[in-house]
Amino acid sequence: MLIGLLTMLNSCAAGIGVVNIDNGFGAGYLASQINKGISKSGDE
Repeated sequence: MLIGLLTMLNSCAAGIGVVNIDNGFGAGYLASQINKGISKSGDE
């Protein structure tokens, strides 16, 4: 499990966010921020 988490955290792909399985609020907040960034740049 630790190797999988380390792989996700070290990923260099843009737009990747890592939240733990019990952090639904954090995941929703991150998704909201991603959507706001997309709408500001005009890429819809």
